[in-house]
Amino acid sequence: MQTSPIEVQKALKDIDYPVKKKELIQHAKKHKANSKVMEVLEDLPDKEYHNAVEVSKEFGGK
Repeated sequence: MQTSPIEVQKALKDIDYPVKKKELIQHAKKHKANSKVMEVLEDLPDKEYHNAVEVSKEFGGK
């Protein structure tokens, strides 16, 4: 089963960029993201993200 960029962005709604990977994961947990979204976020490279497009590019709809 895959997740879509839309699902990931829903989980990250209202996050203030730039953020580090750890902050993406915390925000998604706080907003009750599903397990597939959490998997995608945990698999992202550990770096700072400046916008939603950067996040989407990194996981490419896994």
